Amino acid sequence: MTDLSVNLNAVALLRNRRGLPWPSVTGLGRIALEAGAAGLTVHPRPDERHTRRADLPAIRTLIDSEFPDREFNIEGYPSEDFLALIEEISPEQVTLVPDDPAQATSDHGWDFKAHGATLEALVTRLKRTGARVSLFADPDPSHVEAAAATGTDRIELYTGPYGAAHDDEAATARELDALADTAEAAFAHGMDVNAGHDLTVANLAPLVARIPALAEVSIGHGLTADALTHGMAETVRRFRRACGQAV
Repeated sequence: MTDLSVNLNAVALLRNRRGLPWPSVTGLGRIALEAGAAGLTVHPRPDERHTRRADLPAIRTLIDSEFPDREFNIEGYPSEDFLALIEEISPEQVTLVPDDPAQATSDHGWDFKAHGATLEALVTRLKRTGARVSLFADPDPSHVEAAAATGTDRIELYTGPYGAAHDDEAATARELDALADTAEAAFAHGMDVNAGHDLTVANLAPLVARIPALAEVSIGHGLTADALTHGMAETVRRFRRACGQAV
């Protein structure tokens, strides 16, 4: 069964348009967890344009006090500030992405061959916090061996190209093949596999059907957009059904 982690960045981005405390990041996080989400994801960027550093202790407290069986996943570029934040908050999972601080969103995976030694040291440091470590990866099986050499627990498949092919059946099939082939290579190297970026109810179900052992998807933009129509609780249930969960 594939777990659903709800990414709260889009909620925080909407809140930050005004100097007001709504929509509440923790409030909507609570609704998502009550509806059965396996965890919450944030990506606190240096400019705090969406999730802020101040949000993280509150989310940590929400999970610890009300949903101790759920997980907190923090994504980010491994600057020293980010690493210190991880050591302070102690999330269950850390997902490292190779983003430039000015990027609008994550749009590529790590070059594991070029950065393998650096990533290996980072994985070792982060595992000392007790966190599971996941590294953002392009859908390319040739990258998997070098990813495994870092000692990471998981890779997170970048599904942006798959999501972008929503109106092209042939391109969708090609991207799905690449994702499945990369996942199979990761499993063969002893790693688990997450996925995320531009996933929707419509394209999530075929992805999970093609990769039944997919451990987790983290979804923010599409899920938050659907929540404007269906509400957060029903949207989480819709995405859980797309993950193959009985709801």
